[in-house]
Amino acid sequence: MRLSQLLGKRIINIFDGEIMGLVGDSDLVVNPETGVIEGIILPYRADGGRDYTDKRLFASLSGNRQKHILNIPWEKVCKIGSEVIVVDIDYK
Repeated sequence: MRLSQLLGKRIINIFDGEIMGLVGDSDLVVNPETGVIEGIILPYRADGGRDYTDKRLFASLSGNRQKHILNIPWEKVCKIGSEVIVVDIDYK
């Protein structure tokens, strides 16, 4: 699968059924020697809300919402569909 085929897919957590974000808003951890994807780095808000887009335009509207980074190991990816990527992770 090509990276371009992953972009735009929503990441859904099967653990709690929440939409965690988009692949376009996240970073992929790739092993430089093998080219194998090792994980997904996803921004999320500490107050329980999700950031579907990380636009600087709305940064002033977010107030004191603290952003955190969630590292999803590639082993936690259950399925890659035509529109979504399903992961199973307990991150709370």
